[in-house]
Amino acid sequence: MWFGFAVGSAFFAGITSILAKCGIKRTDSDVATAIRTIVVLIFAWIMVVVTGTGSAITSISARTMTFLILSGIATGASWLCYFKALQLGDVNKVVPIDKSSTVLTILLAFIILGENISVWKLIGIIGIGAGTFLMIQKKDSTGEKKTEKGWLIYAVLSAVFASLTSILGKIGISGVDSNLGTAIRTVVVLFMAWIVVFVKGKQCEVKKVEKKELGFIVLSGIATGSSWLCYYRALQTGPASVIVPIDKLSILISIAFSYVVFKEKLSKKAFAGLVLIVAGTLVMLL
Repeated sequence: MWFGFAVGSAFFAGITSILAKCGIKRTDSDVATAIRTIVVLIFAWIMVVVTGTGSAITSISARTMTFLILSGIATGASWLCYFKALQLGDVNKVVPIDKSSTVLTILLAFIILGENISVWKLIGIIGIGAGTFLMIQKKDSTGEKKTEKGWLIYAVLSAVFASLTSILGKIGISGVDSNLGTAIRTVVVLFMAWIVVFVKGKQCEVKKVEKKELGFIVLSGIATGSSWLCYYRALQTGPASVIVPIDKLSILISIAFSYVVFKEKLSKKAFAGLVLIVAGTLVMLL
């Protein structure tokens, strides 16, 4: 059973990007992020109810709550940048950069927290870094170079903020159940996303969202929540050493569906990059 849930976790995580991309063809990415966060929030608190950890919220210290809020702000910034990158660029280029946040997290943990980097992790970092470079290499067309700059900046910022989320959690969030912590962070993300919408004066855009795109936005939120539920269920009965790499391979799902849905093809260099990213991810878990 746990293997099926682990595969389900990777599948739902993989199709999240595809569903989101379908939902932001005409819809503003900030508005889409704010809407889907509502769905994700519901799933996050379902996790708290399922695990029975809600009562522990009263015992969270002020320091821990501060870091939960800060990590929530970082998560919100990451999501906003990620969806903007998806709106501007191809899935098969944005997703690899987002996955490279694993590398950034390890490097920041080494610099800030003084954590050691093993030989296997170093090899994995090199593999993921080289693979990501191959997958995002710019084409010869001058027009495409200009287009790529926009999505690339947002994609990199998405990865940076995702890494900061992990580091902030490592520094100050201790003794808090991960499901409860995620639920609290998601509340912060929800407020942040809607604040961005109102500050930019985009609240009127909510009414203009087409039903079809709204459906895809909601489905992307459901996919994210489903991935969390499957991941937790798999960890309950299965080995983490096997479940984690399966979940990380969601990039293969995203790339496969980007070809089927958006006809995004991989060049030979990009395919070699994908192989390096997958190999690097697996090596880091040894």
